[in-house]
Amino acid sequence: LLTATGAAAQSPGARPLSVIRAGIGDAIHLVPVGDVLYFEAADKYVRVVTAEREYLIRTSLRELLPQLDPDRFWQVHRGTLVRADAIATATREETGKITLTLRGSPDKLVASRLYAHLFKAM
Repeated sequence: LLTATGAAAQSPGARPLSVIRAGIGDAIHLVPVGDVLYFEAADKYVRVVTAEREYLIRTSLRELLPQLDPDRFWQVHRGTLVRADAIATATREETGKITLTLRGSPDKLVASRLYAHLFKAM
């Protein structure tokens, strides 16, 4: 089982989180935020997915979101935050949902219609 601790909520003007502390057994892994492809809510945990592996942390997405740089991490679904520069393509479905393909991962993520404005062509 993977566990982790989160930092206290970021105060206004504080620097964004740079490292995620994820515990696996007796070891604490320091995961650079720049290595994270996406965060996904999973019950009482958040999945932290990198190109190499994934971790679970005991921090809610709601607690994590204000600690991240909003220009670097985009909320694309109620339970998903993705690193913007990890997105390779965004494909619009007929239903209005958008499927995201990521660099360095076979995973495909779905962005809801609520967040579709992030993917309008420039």
